[in-house]
Amino acid sequence: MIALARVELTRMRWRRAVIALLVLAIVIPVLIGVARVWSTRPLSEAQLTEFHSQVEDQIADCVEHPRQWGVRTKDPERIRARCTRNMSGWQPYRQPLSLASERNGGSGMGVVAVLTALLLLAGTTFVGHDWNSGSMSNQLLFESRRRRLWAAKALAVTGVAFALAAVVSTAYWLGLWAVMQARDLPVLDGSLADSLLYGLRGAGFAAAAALGGYALTMLGRSTVATVGVLFGVSVAGGIVLAVLGIGEQWQPQKNVAAIVKDGTTYYEQAGNDYAERDLPIWHGIGYYGVALVATVGASVVSFRLRDVP
Repeated sequence: MIALARVELTRMRWRRAVIALLVLAIVIPVLIGVARVWSTRPLSEAQLTEFHSQVEDQIADCVEHPRQWGVRTKDPERIRARCTRNMSGWQPYRQPLSLASERNGGSGMGVVAVLTALLLLAGTTFVGHDWNSGSMSNQLLFESRRRRLWAAKALAVTGVAFALAAVVSTAYWLGLWAVMQARDLPVLDGSLADSLLYGLRGAGFAAAAALGGYALTMLGRSTVATVGVLFGVSVAGGIVLAVLGIGEQWQPQKNVAAIVKDGTTYYEQAGNDYAERDLPIWHGIGYYGVALVATVGASVVSFRLRDVP
Protein backbone atom coordinates (compact mmCIF):
# COMPACT_ATOMS: atom_id res chain seq x y z
CA MET A 1 0.00 0.00 0.00
CA ILE A 2 2.80 2.44 0.91
CA ALA A 3 4.58 1.68 -2.35
CA LEU A 4 1.38 2.33 -4.31
CA ALA A 5 0.82 5.59 -2.44
CA ARG A 6 4.36 6.71 -3.32
CA VAL A 7 3.65 6.01 -6.98
CA GLU A 8 0.50 8.12 -6.75
CA LEU A 9 2.45 10.93 -5.09
CA THR A 10 4.91 10.87 -7.98
CA ARG A 11 2.09 10.97 -10.50
CA MET A 12 0.51 13.85 -8.60
CA ARG A 13 3.78 15.76 -8.71
CA TRP A 14 3.80 15.58 -12.52
CA ARG A 15 0.26 16.88 -12.94
CA ARG A 16 0.61 20.54 -13.86
CA ALA A 17 -2.99 21.40 -13.06
CA VAL A 18 -2.68 19.85 -9.60
CA ILE A 19 0.60 21.67 -8.91
CA ALA A 20 -0.97 24.95 -10.04
CA LEU A 21 -3.86 24.46 -7.60
CA LEU A 22 -1.46 23.61 -4.77
CA VAL A 23 0.59 26.72 -5.51
CA LEU A 24 -2.57 28.83 -5.42
CA ALA A 25 -3.42 27.25 -2.06
CA ILE A 26 -0.19 28.77 -0.79
CA VAL A 27 -0.21 32.09 -2.60
CA ILE A 28 -3.79 33.18 -1.90
CA PRO A 29 -3.58 32.79 1.91
CA VAL A 30 -0.30 34.72 1.78
CA LEU A 31 -2.07 37.53 -0.07
CA ILE A 32 -4.93 37.46 2.43
CA GLY A 33 -2.45 37.73 5.28
CA VAL A 34 -0.58 40.60 3.63
CA ALA A 35 -3.88 42.41 3.04
CA ARG A 36 -4.87 42.03 6.70
CA VAL A 37 -1.48 43.21 7.93
CA TRP A 38 -1.65 46.24 5.63
CA SER A 39 -5.23 47.17 6.47
CA THR A 40 -4.54 47.05 10.22
CA ARG A 41 -1.23 48.94 10.15
CA PRO A 42 -0.80 51.81 12.63
CA LEU A 43 -1.40 55.33 11.38
CA SER A 44 1.76 57.18 10.34
CA GLU A 45 2.76 60.65 11.52
CA ALA A 46 1.92 62.03 8.09
CA GLN A 47 -1.56 60.53 8.25
CA LEU A 48 -2.13 61.94 11.74
CA THR A 49 -0.97 65.36 10.59
CA GLU A 50 -3.26 65.21 7.57
CA PHE A 51 -6.18 64.18 9.76
CA HIS A 52 -5.69 67.09 12.18
CA SER A 53 -5.39 69.45 9.22
CA GLN A 54 -8.70 68.19 7.88
CA VAL A 55 -10.31 68.71 11.29
CA GLU A 56 -9.07 72.30 11.36
CA ASP A 57 -10.55 72.82 7.89
CA GLN A 58 -13.89 71.40 9.07
CA ILE A 59 -13.88 73.72 12.12
CA ALA A 60 -13.17 76.70 9.87
CA ASP A 61 -16.03 75.72 7.58
CA CYS A 62 -18.32 75.31 10.60
CA VAL A 63 -17.41 78.79 11.84
CA GLU A 64 -18.07 80.25 8.40
CA HIS A 65 -21.36 78.37 7.85
CA PRO A 66 -22.63 77.51 11.35
CA ARG A 67 -26.23 76.74 10.37
CA GLN A 68 -25.06 74.02 7.97
CA TRP A 69 -23.41 72.33 10.96
CA GLY A 70 -26.41 72.69 13.28
CA VAL A 71 -25.02 75.68 15.26
CA ARG A 72 -27.82 78.21 15.83
CA THR A 73 -26.16 80.91 17.92
CA LYS A 74 -25.00 84.20 16.34
CA ASP A 75 -22.25 84.98 18.84
CA PRO A 76 -18.90 84.50 16.99
CA GLU A 77 -17.08 83.29 20.11
CA ARG A 78 -19.80 80.81 20.96
CA ILE A 79 -19.89 79.63 17.34
CA ARG A 80 -16.16 78.83 17.39
CA ALA A 81 -16.42 77.21 20.82
CA ARG A 82 -19.38 75.09 19.72
CA CYS A 83 -17.71 74.03 16.45
CA THR A 84 -14.48 73.15 18.24
CA ARG A 85 -16.33 71.17 20.91
CA ASN A 86 -18.39 69.29 18.33
CA MET A 87 -15.30 68.10 16.50
CA SER A 88 -12.95 67.64 19.43
CA GLY A 89 -14.08 64.02 19.79
CA TRP A 90 -13.00 63.10 16.29
CA GLN A 91 -10.05 60.72 16.43
CA PRO A 92 -8.21 58.87 13.70
CA TYR A 93 -8.77 55.15 14.07
CA ARG A 94 -7.83 51.94 12.33
CA GLN A 95 -8.82 48.53 13.66
CA PRO A 96 -5.70 46.92 15.18
CA LEU A 97 -4.69 43.38 14.31
CA SER A 98 -6.18 40.76 16.65
CA LEU A 99 -5.99 36.96 16.51
CA ALA A 100 -9.39 36.66 18.18
CA SER A 101 -10.99 39.02 15.66
CA GLU A 102 -9.47 37.12 12.75
CA ARG A 103 -10.91 33.87 14.11
CA ASN A 104 -14.33 35.33 14.82
CA GLY A 105 -15.63 36.80 11.61
CA GLY A 106 -12.23 37.86 10.27
CA SER A 107 -9.93 36.36 7.67
CA GLY A 108 -9.59 32.94 9.34
CA MET A 109 -12.68 31.46 7.74
CA GLY A 110 -11.69 32.96 4.40
CA VAL A 111 -8.38 31.07 4.50
CA VAL A 112 -10.22 27.84 5.33
CA ALA A 113 -12.63 28.42 2.44
CA VAL A 114 -9.79 29.02 -0.03
CA LEU A 115 -7.88 25.93 1.09
CA THR A 116 -11.03 23.79 0.98
CA ALA A 117 -12.04 24.87 -2.52
CA LEU A 118 -8.58 24.58 -4.07
CA LEU A 119 -7.68 21.26 -2.45
CA LEU A 120 -11.06 19.80 -3.38
CA LEU A 121 -10.39 20.80 -6.98
CA ALA A 122 -6.89 19.33 -6.75
CA GLY A 123 -8.26 15.95 -5.64
CA THR A 124 -10.89 16.05 -8.37
CA THR A 125 -8.45 17.09 -11.09
CA PHE A 126 -5.87 14.48 -10.11
CA VAL A 127 -8.09 11.45 -10.61
CA GLY A 128 -10.22 13.04 -13.32
CA HIS A 129 -7.20 13.02 -15.60
CA ASP A 130 -6.92 9.23 -15.19
CA TRP A 131 -10.46 8.77 -16.44
CA ASN A 132 -10.26 11.37 -19.20
CA SER A 133 -7.00 9.99 -20.58
CA GLY A 134 -7.99 6.34 -20.23
CA SER A 135 -4.94 5.55 -18.11
CA MET A 136 -7.01 3.93 -15.35
CA SER A 137 -7.22 0.67 -17.28
CA ASN A 138 -3.44 0.67 -17.73
CA GLN A 139 -2.94 1.16 -14.01
CA LEU A 140 -5.15 -1.84 -13.29
CA LEU A 141 -2.80 -3.99 -15.38
CA PHE A 142 -0.08 -3.36 -12.79
CA GLU A 143 -2.36 -3.47 -9.74
CA SER A 144 -5.48 -5.52 -10.34
CA ARG A 145 -6.77 -5.20 -6.76
CA ARG A 146 -9.09 -2.30 -7.25
CA ARG A 147 -9.68 -1.48 -3.62
CA ARG A 148 -5.94 -1.19 -3.02
CA LEU A 149 -5.59 1.13 -5.99
CA TRP A 150 -8.55 3.23 -4.82
CA ALA A 151 -7.13 3.43 -1.30
CA ALA A 152 -3.62 4.34 -2.51
CA LYS A 153 -4.94 7.25 -4.54
CA ALA A 154 -7.14 8.38 -1.65
CA LEU A 155 -4.18 8.22 0.75
CA ALA A 156 -2.04 10.34 -1.56
CA VAL A 157 -4.74 12.96 -2.14
CA THR A 158 -5.76 13.23 1.51
CA GLY A 159 -2.19 13.20 2.82
CA VAL A 160 -0.98 15.95 0.51
CA ALA A 161 -4.09 18.04 1.16
CA PHE A 162 -3.78 17.82 4.94
CA ALA A 163 -0.02 18.41 4.98
CA LEU A 164 -0.22 21.48 2.77
CA ALA A 165 -3.29 22.92 4.53
CA ALA A 166 -1.74 22.36 7.96
CA VAL A 167 1.54 24.04 6.99
CA VAL A 168 -0.19 27.00 5.32
CA SER A 169 -2.64 27.49 8.21
CA THR A 170 0.09 27.25 10.85
CA ALA A 171 2.29 29.69 8.96
CA TYR A 172 -0.66 32.07 8.54
CA TRP A 173 -1.44 32.29 12.25
CA LEU A 174 2.21 32.40 13.28
CA GLY A 175 2.72 35.22 10.78
CA LEU A 176 -0.12 37.29 12.24
CA TRP A 177 1.17 36.61 15.75
CA ALA A 178 4.67 37.73 14.75
CA VAL A 179 3.27 40.98 13.30
CA MET A 180 1.41 41.64 16.55
CA GLN A 181 4.60 41.06 18.51
CA ALA A 182 6.48 43.48 16.24
CA ARG A 183 3.73 46.09 16.74
CA ASP A 184 3.73 45.51 20.50
CA LEU A 185 0.04 44.61 20.47
CA PRO A 186 -1.42 42.60 23.37
CA VAL A 187 -2.10 38.90 22.76
CA LEU A 188 -4.61 37.23 25.06
CA ASP A 189 -3.44 34.17 26.96
CA GLY A 190 -4.04 31.06 24.88
CA SER A 191 -4.99 33.05 21.78
CA LEU A 192 -2.08 31.74 19.71
CA ALA A 193 -2.81 28.13 20.69
CA ASP A 194 -6.50 28.63 19.89
CA SER A 195 -5.57 30.05 16.50
CA LEU A 196 -3.23 27.17 15.67
CA LEU A 197 -5.91 24.64 16.62
CA TYR A 198 -8.41 26.63 14.54
CA GLY A 199 -6.04 26.27 11.58
CA LEU A 200 -5.54 22.53 12.13
CA ARG A 201 -9.28 21.91 12.29
CA GLY A 202 -9.63 23.90 9.08
CA ALA A 203 -6.84 21.81 7.52
CA GLY A 204 -8.66 18.64 8.51
CA PHE A 205 -11.86 19.90 6.90
CA ALA A 206 -9.98 20.86 3.72
CA ALA A 207 -8.36 17.40 3.57
CA ALA A 208 -11.77 15.76 4.02
CA ALA A 209 -13.10 17.92 1.18
CA ALA A 210 -10.21 16.80 -1.04
CA LEU A 211 -11.04 13.16 -0.24
CA GLY A 212 -14.71 13.80 -0.97
CA GLY A 213 -13.89 15.41 -4.32
CA TYR A 214 -11.66 12.48 -5.22
CA ALA A 215 -14.30 9.92 -4.20
CA LEU A 216 -17.04 11.72 -6.12
CA THR A 217 -14.89 11.84 -9.25
CA MET A 218 -14.07 8.13 -8.96
CA LEU A 219 -17.82 7.57 -8.74
CA GLY A 220 -18.82 9.83 -11.63
CA ARG A 221 -15.60 9.30 -13.63
CA SER A 222 -15.58 12.92 -14.76
CA THR A 223 -14.06 16.09 -13.37
CA VAL A 224 -16.70 18.20 -15.08
CA ALA A 225 -19.52 16.15 -13.56
CA THR A 226 -18.01 16.46 -10.09
CA VAL A 227 -17.55 20.22 -10.38
CA GLY A 228 -21.11 20.55 -11.68
CA VAL A 229 -22.57 18.54 -8.80
CA LEU A 230 -20.58 20.45 -6.18
CA PHE A 231 -21.49 23.79 -7.72
CA GLY A 232 -25.16 22.87 -7.77
CA VAL A 233 -25.12 21.68 -4.17
CA SER A 234 -23.23 24.72 -2.92
CA VAL A 235 -25.52 27.18 -4.71
CA ALA A 236 -28.88 25.47 -4.35
CA GLY A 237 -28.40 23.52 -1.12
CA GLY A 238 -28.63 26.44 1.29
CA ILE A 239 -31.47 28.03 -0.70
CA VAL A 240 -33.54 24.85 -0.67
CA LEU A 241 -33.01 24.41 3.07
CA ALA A 242 -34.08 28.02 3.68
CA VAL A 243 -37.18 27.70 1.46
CA LEU A 244 -38.21 24.51 3.26
CA GLY A 245 -37.91 26.33 6.57
CA ILE A 246 -35.24 23.98 7.90
CA GLY A 247 -33.42 25.39 10.91
CA GLU A 248 -30.16 27.27 10.76
CA GLN A 249 -28.38 24.36 12.43
CA TRP A 250 -28.67 22.43 9.16
CA GLN A 251 -27.16 25.13 6.98
CA PRO A 252 -23.81 24.05 5.43
CA GLN A 253 -21.88 27.16 6.44
CA LYS A 254 -23.00 26.90 10.05
CA ASN A 255 -21.70 23.35 10.29
CA VAL A 256 -18.38 24.34 8.76
CA ALA A 257 -18.10 27.04 11.42
CA ALA A 258 -18.97 24.49 14.11
CA ILE A 259 -16.06 22.29 13.00
CA VAL A 260 -13.45 24.99 12.50
CA LYS A 261 -14.37 27.08 15.55
CA ASP A 262 -14.89 24.06 17.83
CA GLY A 263 -18.55 24.95 18.14
CA THR A 264 -20.62 27.97 17.20
CA THR A 265 -24.09 29.39 17.81
CA TYR A 266 -27.24 29.80 15.76
CA TYR A 267 -30.67 31.33 16.28
CA GLU A 268 -33.85 29.31 16.58
CA GLN A 269 -37.35 30.70 16.61
CA ALA A 270 -39.12 30.21 19.93
CA GLY A 271 -42.62 31.61 19.67
CA ASN A 272 -42.36 35.23 18.61
CA ASP A 273 -38.73 35.54 19.64
CA TYR A 274 -35.42 34.05 18.59
CA ALA A 275 -33.26 32.15 21.05
CA GLU A 276 -29.53 31.60 20.69
CA ARG A 277 -28.51 27.92 20.64
CA ASP A 278 -25.17 26.15 20.71
CA LEU A 279 -24.01 24.14 17.70
CA PRO A 280 -21.24 21.79 18.90
CA ILE A 281 -18.36 20.48 16.84
CA TRP A 282 -19.72 16.94 16.79
CA HIS A 283 -22.83 18.17 14.99
CA GLY A 284 -20.71 19.60 12.16
CA ILE A 285 -18.56 16.47 11.98
CA GLY A 286 -21.65 14.29 11.78
CA TYR A 287 -23.27 16.60 9.22
CA TYR A 288 -20.38 16.33 6.77
CA GLY A 289 -19.12 12.94 7.96
CA VAL A 290 -22.29 11.12 6.91
CA ALA A 291 -22.10 12.64 3.41
CA LEU A 292 -18.39 11.80 3.14
CA VAL A 293 -18.81 8.18 4.29
CA ALA A 294 -21.73 7.67 1.90
CA THR A 295 -19.77 9.11 -1.03
CA VAL A 296 -16.65 7.07 -0.23
CA GLY A 297 -18.69 3.88 0.16
CA ALA A 298 -20.53 4.37 -3.12
CA SER A 299 -17.27 5.25 -4.87
CA VAL A 300 -15.45 2.13 -3.66
CA VAL A 301 -18.33 -0.18 -4.59
CA SER A 302 -18.70 1.45 -8.02
CA PHE A 303 -14.99 1.21 -8.78
CA ARG A 304 -14.90 -2.42 -7.74
CA LEU A 305 -17.95 -3.57 -9.71
CA ARG A 306 -18.20 -1.38 -12.81
CA ASP A 307 -16.21 -2.01 -15.98
CA VAL A 308 -13.24 0.23 -16.57
CA PRO A 309 -12.90 1.36 -20.19
